[in-house]
Amino acid sequence: MGKPNHYRPPARKEKEGNAAKYVMRAQAIKILQVSLSDFRKFCIHEGVFPGEPKKKVKGNHRTYYHLKDIMYILHDPLLEKFREIRAYKKKIKKSKAKKNDELAKLLTSLAPSYKLDMVIRDRDLDDPLTMVHLFAMLPAIDRLKIEVKLCHEWQAYISRTHKLRKVFVAVKGIYYQAEVDGQKITWLAPHARQQVLTDDIDFNVMLTFLEFYETLLDFVNFQLYLSINVKYPPILDPRLEALAADLYALSRYFDANHRASVQEPQVAGSSVKLKKMELQGTVPRESLLFVILAFGGVVSWEGDGAPFSEADDSITHLIVDRPSQGHVYLSRDYVQPQWVYDCKGTDRLKEPSVKDPSRLMMSRKKRRLAEAIEIGKQRKKDHVERLKERKRNIEAAQKLDKKHKKAQHS
Repeated sequence: MGKPNHYRPPARKEKEGNAAKYVMRAQAIKILQVSLSDFRKFCIHEGVFPGEPKKKVKGNHRTYYHLKDIMYILHDPLLEKFREIRAYKKKIKKSKAKKNDELAKLLTSLAPSYKLDMVIRDRDLDDPLTMVHLFAMLPAIDRLKIEVKLCHEWQAYISRTHKLRKVFVAVKGIYYQAEVDGQKITWLAPHARQQVLTDDIDFNVMLTFLEFYETLLDFVNFQLYLSINVKYPPILDPRLEALAADLYALSRYFDANHRASVQEPQVAGSSVKLKKMELQGTVPRESLLFVILAFGGVVSWEGDGAPFSEADDSITHLIVDRPSQGHVYLSRDYVQPQWVYDCKGTDRLKEPSVKDPSRLMMSRKKRRLAEAIEIGKQRKKDHVERLKERKRNIEAAQKLDKKHKKAQHS
C-alpha cells in the first residue's frame, strides 16, 4: 500500500485593504484586554477617534478604529497601570465579600493611582479651558474646587500680563481670546447663574475629559507662572478666599511675589486702558474683575474685602445694573457692564451716552425708542417754526403788494 494522503488545509489568506487597516471596537478591546470604560479613557487621553473606512467590511452599524492607533495604545506604559488598578480592585472586592472590613479599608487606602503627565503634550488649550470653566460653574462640591482654582490662576496670569485681546458676550456665555507666546487661545465661560444638571448627559465621559484637562491646565499654569518668576502654586489670603475674592487675592499674590528684576508688562496690542472703577449691585463681578484688570484698570466692589471704599474721590466710573441708587455722584460716570466689553470690542474707550443712572438701566430698544421720540418731537417743532416763518413771510409779502398797488392808483 502506498503512503496515505494527509489532509493539508488551505493557506490562510492575509487581509488586505481596509480589513487590514481598521478594526472594530470589540476587536480593539480584545487586543488591549481592557474594559469598555477603560478603552474610552485611553481614547480620550491619547486623542484617538473612530475612523471612517471607505468600505466597512463588517457593516455600517459598527465603530471602526485605525489599527495603528490601537497598536500605539498597546505600547503605552499607562495600559499596564490600568491593569494593575483593575487587579487591585478585585482584591478589595474579594476582601469585602469575605466581610473583612479592616483589610478592605487598608487596601483602599493603599490603592495605586496613575498620572497623565506624559500624555499632555501637543494639545491646544481652547477645549480644556472651556470645559474647566464650565465645570467651575456647576454646584460647589469638593471635586470641582480644583476647577475653580485652575480658572482663577489662568485668569490671574492673563490679567497680570495683559494678554487678553477680545471679549464678546453671547447667549451661551462670554467668549474670551488671549494671545500667549504668539498663539491665540479662545475659550467660553458660561454666565454666572444657577446650573441645572440633566439626566440625558453622560457625565462619566465628561469627567474623563475633565481629569485629563485638569492635568494639562495645571502643567500649563506652572510653566506660565515660572516664565514670569512667580512661585506656583500660589498661597492666597484665607480671608479673601472666604469672601470669594480669589482673583483679587491672586493679584495681591502677584504684587507680593513679583521679582524686581522682571519688568512690569505693558498693555500690549490695545489702545484701551480702563480707569478706576467700582462694581455695584449684582453685576458679574468675577468677569468684570478679570477684564478690567487685564486692560490696565483698577477695580473695587461693594462689601467686605474691597480694595478701596465707595467714597474714594479718584473713582471715575460706577458699573451698575439697577436704576435705583442710594447716592448719585455727579463727578462719576454711570455705565452698564456691557460698556466695559464694548470698549474692548471697538478697541477704544467709549464715552458714556447716559449720565442719569435712572435712565441707564433702560434697555437699548427702549432707549433708542425714547431717543427717536425726542428727535421726532424736535423735528416736529422745527417744522412748525418753519411753517410759521413761511406764513409770516407770505403775510409780509401780501402787505407789501397791497401797499405797492395803492401807490400806483394814487
